[in-house]
Amino acid sequence: MIWYWVSAALMTITAAIHSKAGEERLLKPLLAMDQGVMANGQSRRILRSAWHMTSIFMVSNAVVMAWPDGDPNVKAMLGGLWLAIGLFSLIRSRGRHVGWPWLSGAGIAALIGSGLGGAA
Repeated sequence: MIWYWVSAALMTITAAIHSKAGEERLLKPLLAMDQGVMANGQSRRILRSAWHMTSIFMVSNAVVMAWPDGDPNVKAMLGGLWLAIGLFSLIRSRGRHVGWPWLSGAGIAALIGSGLGGAA
């Protein structure tokens, strides 16, 4: 059970980093361009909303992990997904994406909690 809480905490931290760092490092510079697709107000609103909705989805995954009577198979599936996304981020960015350790760690913790990582 503790591993699910570890996973939930890592997912929540990831969401906070994603929201804050993404706003500062990616969204603000993109929105400042005001040319091409970024000149369209609707596109600008969609980009910002989608970015932060992704963080909300991360927190919703954390709620699933922390839910006491949640299905271990669902938790294992989410853990596998988070690990896969973390490893993809590691490989695709050649280790430069700040989120890959958090994503991978949340996934590994969930898999361990589900009994798929060796010790539950």
